[in-house]
Amino acid sequence: MGAETRRVVVATSNPGKLAEIRSVLDVPGFEFVTAQDLGASALDVAETGETFTDNALLKASAYRDRFGLAALADDSGLIVDALGGRPGVRSARFAGGHASDRENVRKLLEELDGFGLEMRAARFQCAAVFLDEQGEAVVACGLCEGRIGVSPRGNGGFGYDPVFLPEETSGRTMAELDMKEKNLISHRGSALRALRAELLEREGMQQ
Repeated sequence: MGAETRRVVVATSNPGKLAEIRSVLDVPGFEFVTAQDLGASALDVAETGETFTDNALLKASAYRDRFGLAALADDSGLIVDALGGRPGVRSARFAGGHASDRENVRKLLEELDGFGLEMRAARFQCAAVFLDEQGEAVVACGLCEGRIGVSPRGNGGFGYDPVFLPEETSGRTMAELDMKEKNLISHRGSALRALRAELLEREGMQQ
């Protein structure tokens, strides 16, 4: 596509998230690149928003301002009913500012210790934001309903995937799904498909 290709910088350094984005958001003429692809380091953007959309907008704005390109960002997290909606927007920092996925999962399971499966209703929520070169935003959201299991299972995905049991997967955790299966049901997949539809309409393309 050459000169017609439009580069969009993605506000993530997470390879799992980037792979999901590239596999779902196949908008003709758009090339999704990272800060590293542009010879720079990923930006450390303070996620101070009160909602997932707020945080996605903060990240997209920072990347657009830094690189002068259209930007794509998402923010997502886990909402657990028994914990009053926590960890929510603090999902990546549930066990501390620089917590690993394993540490966050361990804290979650510790807080849910003693709760039966019927009390472990939860959902993943995602807000995806595309910010064009002029600063106009396109926002889409997605949900994936499920429950929290009692122990981690599976080697795929990232974050809380090993303990999240989606309603649609017959007892398998998100981490036990392959990429295609996960994208069909995941909160991020849903948000990105909705965003793709919005972008295709915006660009005057057929779906």
